[in-house]
Amino acid sequence: MAAPIRAGPEAAPPPLPVPGGVKRSRQLLHMSVLSLSASPCGRYLAAGNNYGEIAVFSLSAALSAEAKEESKRPIGVFQAHPGPVYSLASSERLLLSAGDGEVKGWAWNELGKKGTRELWTRRPPCRTSLEVPEINSLQLNPRDNCVVLAGGDGAVRVLDMESGSFTHELRGHRDLVHCLALRDLPPHVLSGGEDGTVRLWDLRSGTQVQVIEVHKYEECSRPNHGKWIRCLATDSDWMVCGGGPALTLWHLRSVTPTTVFPLPPRQHHALFHQDLVLTVAGNSPKIDVFTNLGYRAFSLCFT
Repeated sequence: MAAPIRAGPEAAPPPLPVPGGVKRSRQLLHMSVLSLSASPCGRYLAAGNNYGEIAVFSLSAALSAEAKEESKRPIGVFQAHPGPVYSLASSERLLLSAGDGEVKGWAWNELGKKGTRELWTRRPPCRTSLEVPEINSLQLNPRDNCVVLAGGDGAVRVLDMESGSFTHELRGHRDLVHCLALRDLPPHVLSGGEDGTVRLWDLRSGTQVQVIEVHKYEECSRPNHGKWIRCLATDSDWMVCGGGPALTLWHLRSVTPTTVFPLPPRQHHALFHQDLVLTVAGNSPKIDVFTNLGYRAFSLCFT
């Protein structure tokens, strides 16, 4: 891997000119990057923002020893949804994006080109036209060729990629669902919500098998920050979750919190990339890129 680009305060580059004039400058002031997903080859990074745009960056160019400031700009930005892009996920061929009540599929090899168009759009069933839920998280399950969706209406839904139909609607959360994580053995999906619970669901039967009320455990409770769960990941018998409660490592079989990480409150979104690269996004148009899991090398930026 190429050596990281070192940029400290003493060598800060001049601000980049903003294409699009005054309107774009105002948008950048209020922009949040809500979702990230790396391409299957690992060379590109897609980022979705609160204006419904997706930007595609060349990570390989930005991480190169010969990288210039232009290397940190998007190679393409396109309008994906009329509202925010809440979630992104990648398969071998497709980039999936989710917004208010819709999931779209895009061909990775077409992204960055002019006139980018989606291959398909799927909309989960809604009870009324006034209850169009945002889709806060996507998880691809390649084993069953399906996508699991976390809904703002409190439901977790399963979309069959081959038929385009929704096969399961999993209900149990008492408020919106923020995040999802897949567990291979057994084939479970974990969901974390505003109600402060992490729920385990059996993808084969569509039934709920476990509920963990994270905020009720003294080790990780932070009443001043609320009980909502926003950050969730799993590996076999282990789970990491956080949000209002502290980011905590859990043993799922014993339902025991084992490690509380000493991090500041409110973890939202992070993505691990190959070769010990971490990308982190939040309430700005910038995406921080860390190398060696600790040193911030540079920032990518919407323009």
